[in-house]
Amino acid sequence: MPTQTLDHAKQLRKGMTDAERRLWQYLRAGRLEGMKFRRQHPVPPYIVDFCCVEAGLVVELDGSQHSPAADAARTRYLQSQGWRVVRFWDNDVLREVEVVVAAIWDFTSRPALSPTPLPPEEGL
Repeated sequence: MPTQTLDHAKQLRKGMTDAERRLWQYLRAGRLEGMKFRRQHPVPPYIVDFCCVEAGLVVELDGSQHSPAADAARTRYLQSQGWRVVRFWDNDVLREVEVVVAAIWDFTSRPALSPTPLPPEEGL
């Protein structure tokens, strides 16, 4: 992985938003039923907010500056790489973090679809 990508991920970890810091307190060190989450993790060409490799789950937090079209393209790409993606608004994390954590746990406990379907342009 390019050093530039790793450096950017490291900078993002140091500059986490309030919502990211709040959620990280619940996800770090296996606190969610022993599931290991990573924060600001490179999934080239993107850096995702949080991911659990074991569950194949990406958790993205969206603030007011997010673009729905860009987020949809990012989600489609991540799904094409075998990730399940769940998104929450920053405000939801800050106001009801326990509800968000319960929803994340629900996603980690569901089996992923297997095999991962091909993106539409690669199908039959």
